[in-house]
Amino acid sequence: MLSRLKAFYTWLHTHEGRKIFRYTMVSVISTGVSAIVIVLVYGVFHVWTEVPSTIFGNFVAAFPSYWLNRKWAWGKHGRSHLVKEVLPFWTMAALGIAFSIIGAALARDVGIHFKLSHIDQTVLVLVANFLSFAIFWVVKLLVFNRMFKVVLEEFDEHLTIEESMEGSVESSGVH
Repeated sequence: MLSRLKAFYTWLHTHEGRKIFRYTMVSVISTGVSAIVIVLVYGVFHVWTEVPSTIFGNFVAAFPSYWLNRKWAWGKHGRSHLVKEVLPFWTMAALGIAFSIIGAALARDVGIHFKLSHIDQTVLVLVANFLSFAIFWVVKLLVFNRMFKVVLEEFDEHLTIEESMEGSVESSGVH
C-alpha cells in the first residue's frame, strides 16, 4: 500500500499528474458552483422547478470551469481559439447539461412518485446532477486534454516557481 501511495505521489508531480489533478480540482469547484446555484434557485428561493434550475446551475458553473481549465489546468494564456477551444468546450458543456436534464427529470419523477418533501427533493436533484456530471467527467477529460494540448516547455512556464523548485529537489534525490 505504501509503495502505491508513493507511486501516486510521484505521478502527481509529473506534468500529466499536475494537469489531471488541476482538472479534477476545477471539476470539484464547478460542481460546487452548480450545487450552490441549484440549492439557491430551486431549494431556497423556489425560482424554478428541477429541470430549469439544473440547466441554470450547470450553465453558470460552465464559465468558471472553462477559464480555470484553460488557464490553470492546461496552462493556456492569451486569446481563446474559437474553433479549437471555445466551440468544443461549449459543445461538451451543452451535452453535459442535456444529460443533466435527464437526471433532473428522473429526480422530479421519483420525487413525485414517493411524495418527497422539498428538502428531500432538492437533495435528490443534487444527487442526480452529481451523477450526471460524473458520467461526463472522463469524456470531458479526454476531449479537453486534446483541445488544450500544450508543449511541455510551454507547460513548464505555467508552473509556479514552487512547483519547479519542488521538481528540481525531487530529481536531485533530496527529500
